[in-house]
Amino acid sequence: MSIKSSRFLCAFAAAALAIAATSPSQADERDDLLKKKQEQERQIENYKSSLEGVNTNLQKVYLDLQQTQAQIPVAEAELKTAKSELAAATRQQEAVAGQLQAAQSELSSIEKEVRSGEKTIAVTRKDLGTVARAEYRGDALPSTWDLMVGSRSSEDFYNSVSATRAAFRKQTAALQKVQQKTAMARNRQARQSAVRKRVAQLKSEADALVADKTSKQTAAESKAKQLSSLQTTYTTQSQQLEAQKGQFQTSIQEVNTARDATASQIAAIDAENRRKAEAAAAAAQAEAKKNSAKKAPAAPAQPQQPAGGGGGAGQSVVGGGFLVPVIPRPLQVTSPFGMRYYPFGGYYMHNGVDLRSRCGQAQVAAGDGIVAKTVPAPGNSTHGNQVFLNLGVVNGHSWVVVTNHMSGFAVSAGQTVKKGQLIGWTGQTGQVTGCHVHMEVWRDGKVINPMSLPGF
Repeated sequence: MSIKSSRFLCAFAAAALAIAATSPSQADERDDLLKKKQEQERQIENYKSSLEGVNTNLQKVYLDLQQTQAQIPVAEAELKTAKSELAAATRQQEAVAGQLQAAQSELSSIEKEVRSGEKTIAVTRKDLGTVARAEYRGDALPSTWDLMVGSRSSEDFYNSVSATRAAFRKQTAALQKVQQKTAMARNRQARQSAVRKRVAQLKSEADALVADKTSKQTAAESKAKQLSSLQTTYTTQSQQLEAQKGQFQTSIQEVNTARDATASQIAAIDAENRRKAEAAAAAAQAEAKKNSAKKAPAAPAQPQQPAGGGGGAGQSVVGGGFLVPVIPRPLQVTSPFGMRYYPFGGYYMHNGVDLRSRCGQAQVAAGDGIVAKTVPAPGNSTHGNQVFLNLGVVNGHSWVVVTNHMSGFAVSAGQTVKKGQLIGWTGQTGQVTGCHVHMEVWRDGKVINPMSLPGF
């Protein structure tokens, strides 16, 4: 194979690798884009959690704004990627076009060599044919006997033999030359066939890259238009939301009012629990005195649970260890317990913890107790369908568990329930943006973080 062909093959291989390989920078850009999309999803979930208690119409405007804002960097990254891919496709197309031109030039050179070789072969074959015909007729070369008879001297004979041998060598050399020319012609024909095949392959790849380049160009233009549209939409939504800023402050007041109402109901339950506990203790003391009067050994007085609040009977665990989550583990917190930032300024106390839960998922009683009340969604502000579960006095503390936003109830007020018993289903009633569990744990009239309890 010629040096020119070797160089061509090396260049061809390099071009193929350039076409097949994915740029590391492009792979990094795709990874970054995926991370941005995942971060966008987390941000939107956080935005949704922060809107609990906000008017439904305001929720939509705010979420639309935040989603648009989150999409802008993603659209920018996609535009950058599209431009990068377009540039890569253009470079690849240029590389293939160069290799295609080199292949066509090589093909042209080989075709010239083949034509020249074929012409030489034809002339040599014609000369050989002449010699062969002369030999066949017997007039090409004299025989040794003829040389001996026809020679006038030994020197004349020697010269005749030398001439004859030279003629044979010439004939043999011509034959070898023809054979070599024929072999070279075959090689050139094979090379010509291989180059034709490579040229066809390069042409196909060049056509594909042209189509890919056109597609990348269209994608880049589309992303640019999308980004421009998003920026325009964001500006409009920002103006709309700014005009409604005062309504968010009203929502904060409504949330605080609803929280105070819940605290008031918890206080009433705690008072009733203490009254029952004191009455039980007094009854136990009276029974002890009665037994003492009969000179019988008296058992130490133990505080009793209120009726139906047997969840703490026999409990030795302090700090809520007798409680279980209202949905199965593992738990995924979408909004933690504590102070929460409100859109357009202001903080308020998030009394419970929000847990990820699909719509319609079963919710169970966190412990043994009595359903103090079920509050339907209509007129219940942000809370929606709400269940108050009174667990009574456990280890000297009054415990109440509250769950909000349920889609429906499986229990009713005054009903005694056991830990793990179905009480309702996850929903999105009240002023919320999606299905989730809102669980509050009250101990002696104060909220505590459910996620700080054992088993949570």
